[in-house]
Amino acid sequence: MTQAKDPTAQLSDLAQSAGLDMDDMDGRQRDVGNADIFARIAHFQLAEQARAVGLYPFFQPVEVNDGPEAEVNGRRVIMLGSNNYLGLTRHPEVLAAAHAALDRWGPSMTGSRLLNGTSPVHLELEEALADFLGTESAIVFSTGYLANLGTVSALVDRHGVSVLDRDVHASIYDAAALALGKYVRFQHNDPEHLARVLDNLGDETPRLVIVDGAYSMGGDLAPLPALRAVCEQRNTRMLVDDAHAIGTVGPTGRGTFSHFGLDQGEDLVIGTFSKTLASVGGFCAGPRVVIEYIQHFGRPMLFTASLPPASAAAALAALRLIDAEPWRVQRVQELGARMRKRLAELGFDVADSQTPIIPIRVGDEVRTAVFWRDLLSHGVYTNAVVAPAVPRGQAILRTSYIATHSDEQLEQALEIFAEAGRRSGVIA
Repeated sequence: MTQAKDPTAQLSDLAQSAGLDMDDMDGRQRDVGNADIFARIAHFQLAEQARAVGLYPFFQPVEVNDGPEAEVNGRRVIMLGSNNYLGLTRHPEVLAAAHAALDRWGPSMTGSRLLNGTSPVHLELEEALADFLGTESAIVFSTGYLANLGTVSALVDRHGVSVLDRDVHASIYDAAALALGKYVRFQHNDPEHLARVLDNLGDETPRLVIVDGAYSMGGDLAPLPALRAVCEQRNTRMLVDDAHAIGTVGPTGRGTFSHFGLDQGEDLVIGTFSKTLASVGGFCAGPRVVIEYIQHFGRPMLFTASLPPASAAAALAALRLIDAEPWRVQRVQELGARMRKRLAELGFDVADSQTPIIPIRVGDEVRTAVFWRDLLSHGVYTNAVVAPAVPRGQAILRTSYIATHSDEQLEQALEIFAEAGRRSGVIA
């Protein structure tokens, strides 16, 4: 009698038969002596190989998105791969606001905020954001990515230094690279290491410490009280990217500072509208003089077309609904806590999540893709996350939860998780 192969061996055979080369994920031939820049990437076949065996988890067309459920490849699935945390993308008030703005201003302002791209709804949204966060001022960008690029590149000149938590979002790394100053890193969520890094810079070096409030892959929170204490002792300002914390963290969804009972003070908060706020766009909020400076020297503010008014109006309506319907914040926090507990009880490694973002640590990239495919084929949509979003060999399956998920949907999802997890060898 032939003994069945264990899941690890089966996955190894699958990867080998597909020709998947996980050791060359970006496909660049770095020793090609050719002036043709395309020659350096000519042998990139990993995506094609993964698609051929059904292990390509990216760019999946979502045909219908109703929030807690969606339609993918012609079938209904439970959506556990969305950042629509409060379930506002289909809210009647959000849709009505977007429609009204579209009728009034059209689909585009056809110019930058600086010149002809500022509408009354942009200004109204900025005032509402500042009021929501308790800051003096706020400024709206076309995306959250550009909010980071514009803010950091404006503030960190050639004399300055960006000091990054190692796990910050890719847009912050890109912002630090765009800025004229250099950047250094400190160990993730490690105030003691941050202190040593700042001390090594000296007292005269202008610096900006940048962290995520809620980390988009791990679902964990920055220890803001300890980090701020380190910064205050060294005359250092902070920028907190709360893209995944607005609406999900804090008693009323006001983010990480609120969660820890801290006043934002002179520090900056970056956020996005493409998660909780059911739209697209981003913002920076903080002291008026700093926001005014970013407004005039942040390059995406000067050289990118402004956020369409319909998107700004949708975000404004969603922002108001956070206070008008507080049950949504309470519900998504309760679901996050429940699913962390239940998934851990099944044997999944959910890391240090403290939010409605719950990663399942898998490690091997191929095993992660197989797990993702099995879940999707049985009706659960999740996100397979591999390098460069996480380090090589530390692939995760990212799950996230929505206030409008029903208890029945999540119970069904847990059953599917348990069965798929055992089949793929993620749990015993």
